[in-house]
Amino acid sequence: MQKIAVIGAGTMGNGIAHVFGMNGFDVKLIDINQTALDKAIATIDKNLSRMVTKERISEDQKAATLNAITTSTDLKKGIADADLVVEAATENVDLKLRIFKDMDEAAKPSCILATNTSSISITQIAAATGRPDKVIGMHFMNPVPVMKLVEVIRGYATSDEVCTEVFEISKKLSKVPVEVNDYPGFVANRILMPMINEAIITLHEGVAGVEEIDTVMKLGMAHPMGPLQLADFIGLDVCLSILRVMYDGFGNPKYYPCPLLVNMVTSGNLGIKSGKGFYDYSAGPKNAVVASNFAK
Repeated sequence: MQKIAVIGAGTMGNGIAHVFGMNGFDVKLIDINQTALDKAIATIDKNLSRMVTKERISEDQKAATLNAITTSTDLKKGIADADLVVEAATENVDLKLRIFKDMDEAAKPSCILATNTSSISITQIAAATGRPDKVIGMHFMNPVPVMKLVEVIRGYATSDEVCTEVFEISKKLSKVPVEVNDYPGFVANRILMPMINEAIITLHEGVAGVEEIDTVMKLGMAHPMGPLQLADFIGLDVCLSILRVMYDGFGNPKYYPCPLLVNMVTSGNLGIKSGKGFYDYSAGPKNAVVASNFAK
């Protein structure tokens, strides 16, 4: 398994392409938007340069990684000879089903089709293809080049052979794969998102402010980042989408999104990606200050 295709050039997609390219795989990064592809390559270049500065890799390794990654705006041609395709598009069920239908038609019969979804059913996605035994979840954590975990999610029909292959390829990326069964939110987000949602409810009800809530969780629970800052980092729209998937999947009110989260997403305050969420990032992520006007 040598040829990898990554669908989607956003934060997760460029990170996934980065780690595959850095570990000797031939990578095709695919997106319908050429500007997004150019931005992704620039981001990978910047992140590799940072690694060179920190003496984690050499200039030759940086060059080899960039040379291993090519781009395309044509999904069907881009994945035609791939051994593994990792979809990292927006967390939207209908979009992913369309992409997997197209992937199934274009990929060779032996190709494994993986999704980086953080909450959507692998079984549902696999049903859009004619190869449900070769569909699997590969949920990388953000930032992909740094975080070690990969949740490997088996759909109802995912074969043992495919699961074994994905475990092995994850290890070749110096990641730690963990097998998870196919339930909404899997493990990471099933535990994380209710915590983030509860932190937002705590703010919404006026129990404490943004900085106070994050300080309690950092100093009291030894979390490296407070839940509200983490929500900004993930993207408030992504948090909302995951909570809705879990609420729909389980029908349990504990997953119901806080109205404050809904209002912030509706108003376009999505966190770092929009420049403002619970914190204001207009002076850059490292100079974040608590934002204002959290309407109840």
